[in-house]
Amino acid sequence: MPRLRANPTADPSDDPRSDLELIDAVNAGPPGSAPAFEALYLRHRDYAIRIAMRFAGERELALDAVQDSFVYFYKKFPGFTLTAKLTTFLYPVLKHNALAAKQKAKRTQGDLSDEMLQGQPDTDRGTDPAHADAPGDLPAVLAALPDAQREVLVLRFVDGLALEEIADALGIPLGTVKTRIHHAIRKLREDPIAKKHFAP
Repeated sequence: MPRLRANPTADPSDDPRSDLELIDAVNAGPPGSAPAFEALYLRHRDYAIRIAMRFAGERELALDAVQDSFVYFYKKFPGFTLTAKLTTFLYPVLKHNALAAKQKAKRTQGDLSDEMLQGQPDTDRGTDPAHADAPGDLPAVLAALPDAQREVLVLRFVDGLALEEIADALGIPLGTVKTRIHHAIRKLREDPIAKKHFAP
């Protein structure tokens, strides 16, 4: 795997090629594969860290999950075919690795519990890590929802994914996404804070 720069000031937009063009370059192999993969990493690094933080809750664990996710991504080459947005492909990988990193950390600390981190409130931090980037009091409102409903709402209204992209990211039917959003909004409709964000 190419060495990836950690410089937070690096500009992901330096390479004008699209994700598909960069993926084609990585698939083609040296000499252009390393710069192309680095450009993909720089372009999607901030998104990857944000998603990993949502599930890991701690930056160090999130960064480990991001690294593991891009290693996994790199091992898909040559021969990787992008069938959706790259962020849609990365989401379940980042989620899995972030949850695994947090679970491993708890096991190391001898602090395993039945609360398996699927976007549940982090009682040690006082904030739900699944919604650390949501505005105002919205995290507290969302915390009352079942995990599956909360996740699709965050993907839809915080991350701005289309319904089809959510279905791809979670590996569930489009109808299931619509149903979860419908039921979640119905539950939140009477909450004055939630109504500002999830108007029908």
